[in-house]
Amino acid sequence: MSPFELGPGVKTGLKINYRNPAEVGADRIANAVAAVEQFPGKNLIIIDFGTATTFDVITKDKVYQGGTILPGLQISMEALEQKAAKLPPVEIVKRDKAVGRSTIGSIQSGLYFGQMGMVKELIKGITQESFPEEEPVVVATGGFPNLYRNDNLFHMIVP
Repeated sequence: MSPFELGPGVKTGLKINYRNPAEVGADRIANAVAAVEQFPGKNLIIIDFGTATTFDVITKDKVYQGGTILPGLQISMEALEQKAAKLPPVEIVKRDKAVGRSTIGSIQSGLYFGQMGMVKELIKGITQESFPEEEPVVVATGGFPNLYRNDNLFHMIVP
């Protein structure tokens, strides 16, 4: 059996409301198709915590509205390490306090709470823009959503 290749022109059941639908990455379409299948009839925000942290916005009528792309946690840490003269690489971990008491702790707090702040603000903004009448289901996936498992950011984490 040949592998299935998701790409432009493949019928997914979604209407892609993007200026150029071919620009939407296959990973983002795959997330949208899976979420629509798992949560039929729901407005959705899908957050993928990968290399980039991406947000995908899908209406309950299966219309892919677009989304947001920002640097992921790992890229953010690597940028600090590579571009700042004296900042070391750190393990990306959940922090209990926003104020770090060491360089490593400060970087970890900045990464953890900074990403959380961006995620909260984007969920709020997307909801106000796209779903003012009905709260969307927020689904997280990717490599880092478990850091935020107990922070009430999403309704569900799907590996």
